[in-house]
Amino acid sequence: MPVQEAEVIPLRRRASEDPARPRLASVTELRPRREPESLAGRVAGFVRKRLTGDYPVDDFGFDPQLTDSVIMPPLRLIYEKWFRVEVTGVANLPVDGGALIVANHSGTLPWDAVMTAIAVHDNHPRGKHLRMLGADLVFKVPVLSSIARRTGQTLACGADAQRLLASGELVGVWPEGFKGIGKPFSERYQLQRFGRGGFAGTAMKAGVPIIPCSIVGAEEIYPKLADLQPLAKLLGLPYFPITPFFPLLGPLGAIPLPTKWHIDFGEPIRTDLATPDEVDDPGVALQVAEEVRETIQETLDSMVAERKSVFQG
Repeated sequence: MPVQEAEVIPLRRRASEDPARPRLASVTELRPRREPESLAGRVAGFVRKRLTGDYPVDDFGFDPQLTDSVIMPPLRLIYEKWFRVEVTGVANLPVDGGALIVANHSGTLPWDAVMTAIAVHDNHPRGKHLRMLGADLVFKVPVLSSIARRTGQTLACGADAQRLLASGELVGVWPEGFKGIGKPFSERYQLQRFGRGGFAGTAMKAGVPIIPCSIVGAEEIYPKLADLQPLAKLLGLPYFPITPFFPLLGPLGAIPLPTKWHIDFGEPIRTDLATPDEVDDPGVALQVAEEVRETIQETLDSMVAERKSVFQG
């Protein structure tokens, strides 16, 4: 029997409508002010811990010390100086407990996922890391696979996602997948299908909120004009992009354009009010996923309309 609209209204209730919504604390309240450590001190501390083995690695292979000390600093320069990322809606990130952050995907190469991870970590009151769910291809490339694991990524499967969410992690997913990241420039800011709503079912089973995340700026970093599918199949890639600068300029063509970015974390959508029957109903999950998609699309349309230009925001 199909699920009627009245049955899923509780799932679509916003977190701000609930008086029991977890308290949100300010960054200054949760992060005491500390004197910045010198570069030499950070390097010495990192080397000492690596040599003594005094650093944590979780069951998924996540190495927070390596991520914070080696991986994130150069990426943060790109975040701050190249893309000049502006972040809004930080108050919608829960201080405690898990949440599923669902974002639009674009840009030919997944810079948007990396920039979102930095936006979460640097703006979250407790400095939480975003545990991203990656496609199979990410974990088939030897070096890339190791880096992905070390920085907290894991294969996009429901079981792993639920484990992370149950332990209070912020988990990131990009439901458009390669359809979104590899779409042509002519379809920019037009969301592709969100699959069958698997991410919504995962959130409902974990009882955590879904946070719609809208990213503007990534669509223009590599304007994809065409796709060499024969070459893509030969290389085992989902697509081989042709842009105004790649492959014409060779490696230089892989440098992204310095567009101005805006990342917005939307109001959380509760899923913990679902009944056991609704949690196991694919139709309900699909409806929740469609609401998330519509929310992100509406926010993207508004953000694009309000920006001054691609490079000024």
